[in-house]
Amino acid sequence: MTISKDDPRLIALALDELPPEEKQALLDEIGDDTDILQEIEDLRNVAGLLREGLAEKSAKELPEAKKKTIEDAVAQDKPIAMLRRRKVLRTVWYPTTAALAMAAAATLFVFPQYKQSRERTEAMEAERREKEAELERLWNSKLQQKTIVKAKDDGEREPLLDQIKERARRRIDSKASSALKAASDVPPAFNTESYAPIDENPFIDVATDPRSTFSIDVDTASYSIMRRYIERSQRPPKGAVRIEELINYFPYDDAVPVGDAPFAVRTDVTSAPWTPANRLVRISLKGKSIDRASRAGTNLVFLIDVSGSMESANKLPLLKRSLGLLVNQLDARDRVSIVVYAGASGLVLPPTSGADKRTIMNALDNLNAGGSTNGGEGIELAYAQATRNFIEGGTNRVILATDGDFNVGVTDRSSLVDLIAQKAKSGVFLSVLGFGMGNYKDDTLESLAQRGNGNYAYVDDMSEARKVLVEQVMGTLVTIAKDVKIQVEWNPRLVQSFRLIGYENRMLAHRDFNDDRKDAGDIGAGHSVTALYEVVIAGAKQDKPGTDPLKYQSPGQVTDAGQSNELVTVKLRYKEPNGATSRLLEVTAIDKGKTFAEASTDFRFAASVAAFGMILRSSPHKGNATMSQVVSLAEGSLGEDPGGHRRAFVELVRAAAKLPERSNGERDTQVRSPSRCDPADPLCTDL
Repeated sequence: MTISKDDPRLIALALDELPPEEKQALLDEIGDDTDILQEIEDLRNVAGLLREGLAEKSAKELPEAKKKTIEDAVAQDKPIAMLRRRKVLRTVWYPTTAALAMAAAATLFVFPQYKQSRERTEAMEAERREKEAELERLWNSKLQQKTIVKAKDDGEREPLLDQIKERARRRIDSKASSALKAASDVPPAFNTESYAPIDENPFIDVATDPRSTFSIDVDTASYSIMRRYIERSQRPPKGAVRIEELINYFPYDDAVPVGDAPFAVRTDVTSAPWTPANRLVRISLKGKSIDRASRAGTNLVFLIDVSGSMESANKLPLLKRSLGLLVNQLDARDRVSIVVYAGASGLVLPPTSGADKRTIMNALDNLNAGGSTNGGEGIELAYAQATRNFIEGGTNRVILATDGDFNVGVTDRSSLVDLIAQKAKSGVFLSVLGFGMGNYKDDTLESLAQRGNGNYAYVDDMSEARKVLVEQVMGTLVTIAKDVKIQVEWNPRLVQSFRLIGYENRMLAHRDFNDDRKDAGDIGAGHSVTALYEVVIAGAKQDKPGTDPLKYQSPGQVTDAGQSNELVTVKLRYKEPNGATSRLLEVTAIDKGKTFAEASTDFRFAASVAAFGMILRSSPHKGNATMSQVVSLAEGSLGEDPGGHRRAFVELVRAAAKLPERSNGERDTQVRSPSRCDPADPLCTDL
């Protein structure tokens, strides 16, 4: 017999209110039903949020009239509206949940922010119902016109309706995450966040050095950190704005690879929108996709920070819910272990089949924060666990989830990085998931991911968790190429100088390109990677300080290849995930004189993101880029926009346009309240 999601026993199970014999009987009845297990997780999340809210706020005495109303409702077993993640609002009740019902009602009555959150959520639920009805009417209309699909029966119709409703649910889920932030994420009194300084790449004269060498980067943490600041009406620290991570946050619809190569390489050249006299070169890589059904098994070790600094709602509670999304993607091919660290480290869950979701979820649910942070000891134990259960031919990965605030044991960044680099030689890859604010150590986590053959993402809400651990789970977990390096050589006959936009923390010495001992970035299944170069054409007047001509030598003679119309040659080196010897790919680009308006949709969108990053950094190279221009460029290049991430970027730019500029001498990490923007700026009030 299939259990309904409306079965009131599920609530009692989630709240651990059933007698032992009834609990076991219900668990046996549920079995491995993933939908029901997810429903229980949702209910536990609701209870956790309510408990956190009550623990953090000092309750005020309710007026007697309101107290009596609540007590009467409980006595009569009247339904209480509970905030739900999956369906947002839904009426649920069970006779044994009186205590939680009173807590929920008291919270909504007593605390204005929770009352406002409830009202916003009710409005969102109404909007969701209206949108679903509208989409269903549209679907039926299209069905009648036979423009979507020829559905022979409800068996074909229902899955498509579910897809439409899922898209509507995602939009509502994003709004619900924002409401949760407003209710629970109070900025800390002291901000000790740390970001590595970035010295922007300058223009380099081709006559002096015609080559540029760097490691690819598929990290996305910078984008969600930047978004978190802007959503709180603060300008992000300059060190938090890594332009390559902003660009590569988005998927791009480039050509997929053919043959044995793990990725395809494409080059495009147009004018630069912020300095039209210059040329903009896009180098794009598209990793091959791997079908989830045919993927190899995974050996995952969750390395979870349970120190005292992780107790706030946007840290350990969000971390547990996020990893729960990943667990739901696993099956019998996979094994999960859980290692925790605080003052000491320990194995919480030995290797467990991905099909046993109940056991894994229970282990996550039972984690609590407390103690200091001995990250080094946890890293040692996690890698030992991963190597002990190594899957030959599969994916072996440690997933480090933390705020990066290591304060006992191995604490300095260089020693932690050396430790991770040593462990990376074991063949175990690393994923870093960052959480929280106030004491967040981005510079440490970025370095760990960079040296650990890994990727790095920052999770600020469940929408971002879903993007990283559901939408892009194959790219997060499965590496298709490691130590990927790029080296470009510019034709001095056509190019006077060039500048790589971003990748400042990924620059390599030219000699490192052919040295297989040097680590570089890794590409996951389906990942898109974009690099942009701004180029000053030969003979153009350049407004920048120059260098004196060389005294003892002059630039070499142009070769026969230099007489061609090739603008640049792009070389790539990569290794197979388990390989030690690199392979070489080589492509060339020709400047056909295209204007920016003739560029592809992906090219134009990537350029708009780059311009936004330069504005946020107050870059001396931003030319005539403005927020208005960024909005215009991005809106004109939304494309298919799976997941709605590009549209969300446009709204983020509009919010950023209203933030004040940094004043001279202002500390980069200072937290400020928003102020009025320039009324003459059309983005000030209208957007």
